[in-house]
Amino acid sequence: MEKFEITILGCGSATPSPKHYTSSQVVNIREKLFMVDCGEGTQIQLRRSHVAFARINHIFISHLHGDHCFGLLGMISSFGLLGRTAPLFIHAPQDLWQVLGKELDFFCRDMEFNVEFQGFDPDVTSVVYDDRSVCVTAFPLKHRVPCAGFLFQEKNTQDHLDRAAADFYGVPMWDYARIKEGGDFITSSGEVIPHSRLTRPSAPQRSYAYCCDTAYNPGMIPFIHGCTAMYHDCTYSSEDSDRAEKHFHSTASDAARTALEAGAGKLILGHFSARYTNENALLDEAQKVFPNSILATENLSIAL
Repeated sequence: MEKFEITILGCGSATPSPKHYTSSQVVNIREKLFMVDCGEGTQIQLRRSHVAFARINHIFISHLHGDHCFGLLGMISSFGLLGRTAPLFIHAPQDLWQVLGKELDFFCRDMEFNVEFQGFDPDVTSVVYDDRSVCVTAFPLKHRVPCAGFLFQEKNTQDHLDRAAADFYGVPMWDYARIKEGGDFITSSGEVIPHSRLTRPSAPQRSYAYCCDTAYNPGMIPFIHGCTAMYHDCTYSSEDSDRAEKHFHSTASDAARTALEAGAGKLILGHFSARYTNENALLDEAQKVFPNSILATENLSIAL
């Protein structure tokens, strides 16, 4: 099975703390690296996680709160200092360019690579990236400002050729590709050997939903239903549900309820408030509703 891995760079909320960095993570799908959000300290965390700077070509920004994008300009500048030449694509709410464009003109005018800004409307569901192996879709969350979640969906791979069956029926090597793409085989005697007898199914499609920052948002559940894993806002415990409601964040129970209703395979809890010195209470709360819940932590890698 090809790689599908999430590396947490920061999972704290609002302000950096001695325990947590602000929001950022890297999604590795078949060795293509996608960054999601870029809070302060992201560059340091990339080095600690041994993620190669040069292999990050696409950065997705969920919304225009500083703890999700204040690290972006510094990282772009570092890319220039490191001699980057490949273009860097920034996928973000359209309004970010009003600020970022001026900052790049002032601080990064001599870079040898282009920053390609691709704005989107966070209040509308839309495909923001698509290639032969992965599709990334932005969808609206429920926050104080327009905010998007991201669904990373792996595309189907070809079925696997059963070499023993192919040899038995005399399938020539030059015909392997057509068989894997769904074709049948006709023997020299005219017998039709169906595709299903010559192949094994490819691995099931995997998907990852990034849902941060958001209050409980049932409107997104049909869209992310069946995701292999979900990263969800878990800023507060239920004891502080009044704070969650005021700031449009989620409690651990809210996150777990969302994962349960979405039929997610795994729930990754993150975006923790600095008011909690021990997030195990948040984990316990979530696991009572959705047992397959884990806590995010810096430099944690999760393979799907």
